[in-house]
Amino acid sequence: MPASEEQDLPTMTAESEEDEQESAEAYKRLLELYDESMRNLTEGEIVPGRVIGITANSVIVDVGYKSEGLIPVDEFMDRDGSLHVHEGDDIDVLLEKTEDLEGHVLLSFTKAQRMRRWTEVEKAYKDGRVIKGRVTDRIKGGLTVDVGLRAFLPGSLVDIKPVKNLESLRGQELEFKVISLDRRRNNIVLSRKAVLETELVKKKAETLKKLEEGARLKGVVKNITDYGVFIDLGGIDGLLHITDISWGRVNHPSEHFTVGDEVEVVVLKFDPETERVSLGYKQKSDDPWTLVDKKYPIGSRVHGRVVSLVDYGAFVEIEEGVEGLIHVSEMSWTKKVVNPAKILEVGDEVEAIVSELDMDQRRISLSLRQTERNPWEELEDTHPEGSIIEGKVRNLTEFGAFVEITDGIDGLIHVSDMSWTKRVKHPSEILKKGDIVRARITNIDVENQRVSLSIKEFMPNEWQDFADRHRTGDVLDGRVVNVTDFGLFIDIYNGLEGLAHISEIEVPSGSKLEDHYKVGDWVRTRILRIEEDEKKVGLSMRGVTQPTDEEIAELQAAAQGQNEPQSEPRGKRRGAAAETQETAHEEAAEADEEGAGEEQP
Repeated sequence: MPASEEQDLPTMTAESEEDEQESAEAYKRLLELYDESMRNLTEGEIVPGRVIGITANSVIVDVGYKSEGLIPVDEFMDRDGSLHVHEGDDIDVLLEKTEDLEGHVLLSFTKAQRMRRWTEVEKAYKDGRVIKGRVTDRIKGGLTVDVGLRAFLPGSLVDIKPVKNLESLRGQELEFKVISLDRRRNNIVLSRKAVLETELVKKKAETLKKLEEGARLKGVVKNITDYGVFIDLGGIDGLLHITDISWGRVNHPSEHFTVGDEVEVVVLKFDPETERVSLGYKQKSDDPWTLVDKKYPIGSRVHGRVVSLVDYGAFVEIEEGVEGLIHVSEMSWTKKVVNPAKILEVGDEVEAIVSELDMDQRRISLSLRQTERNPWEELEDTHPEGSIIEGKVRNLTEFGAFVEITDGIDGLIHVSDMSWTKRVKHPSEILKKGDIVRARITNIDVENQRVSLSIKEFMPNEWQDFADRHRTGDVLDGRVVNVTDFGLFIDIYNGLEGLAHISEIEVPSGSKLEDHYKVGDWVRTRILRIEEDEKKVGLSMRGVTQPTDEEIAELQAAAQGQNEPQSEPRGKRRGAAAETQETAHEEAAEADEEGAGEEQP
């Protein structure tokens, strides 16, 4: 005790002996208290104290010593700079020095906290208990963690599975186990993996009790792949295959789930030995196909959304799990659909008619075109056979010309229906694309969606003119248009051909016609017969004087301003009398052979 304080102690007075004795005893007790305080306070120990004052720089603490202790105010500041101590608070402090030069006791709050925390960490290490800490920084090889002391968490012990982004854990408060410590070196090593493994074992044991086929469990989406979703059921992962996500179409599992989603699933299969679990999501609801035949009978009108386009059609979702196919042939009455994308797009809302239903194969055929009346049936009503139409030539082919009758419906004018007598090789000889023509409907085939047209009756009828003007025995000049083994075909009147059979041609025995005649030669013939029903003319060159060179020159000059005679086209079309050139010639030859010898010169 300082000398000043000793001078203030009670002194002996001239009072009575009794007062003198009491004063001596009081003094003795004060000395005992002083000795006790000196005896109990040892440097380096943690002692209790009470905050009795706070200044700008220090916190004043009474620890029961002869003078108060001082602690820097910074030791009581939290991270945001706020003071977290008040007058009257009881705190534990470390006695660093019993007395400084000014007579104050030097104390430390943080060192006391640190020493106590070391004791707690050591006890947690020995007992295998879990402690909490906050991740403060990312360093080489792992993370630093504040557990009241600075500790190290190796990257390999952060989680059960490798963590790619350790930085993401910064600032998180987590639980750890102490796996190594050295107080002398101030070294503490933690493991979060050990905590998670312990929790995983507990969860797994609880989950195994619940796992059985048909059970409904809640889990968390852990990973998503192209073929399914892995769900953490609690210590055990189950696979939800893409085919068991929905009764409907699933292009990718990510359309239905995201990592971290909490979902309820049905256990489809569980193997206790391998601990493999197959899960289902769609099984939580009934299979919609069980009622399809009742909800969507054949002929019913349905509404749906286009979910997929393929080369042969479009798939339409009528309801979740129920899709129907609109084949390309059922998309339009009049258009030949080659690419479904030209008619529909994914996402389109459509109306269709159920045309076929196969419950066993789970297939529904839909028709888009049947939602409207068949325009071919309408055509039969509005343009019956025999009707005269006027339309534009839309296209030319080798066998004819297509003419637009109504929007989307074309009729065919076969080459055999373009002229009464000419052998039209190509329709471009008569028509060109874009021409407006008049034609008569000669046939309507609704089932096969075909219309046959003819323009012959609107063209000059050379055959009738010839039949009216000529008789059997008339001599005619003409040009050879075809040379065959059995005779010559000769253009005798504006493209009208007659046949001179080989028996009616004077050629040396054993020689061939092609040795004496070629296409384009001018010859003179006599009419043997005119068959109006068959529209055939039989000719003979026997006894007929052939034209001289001068006459041939005149015939050629006269023919220059006229159309060249053409051979008849090959093939035959519905409602047309066209034949291949060889067949026509053979039939004509047979007819001439039957009449050979008749009307011989």
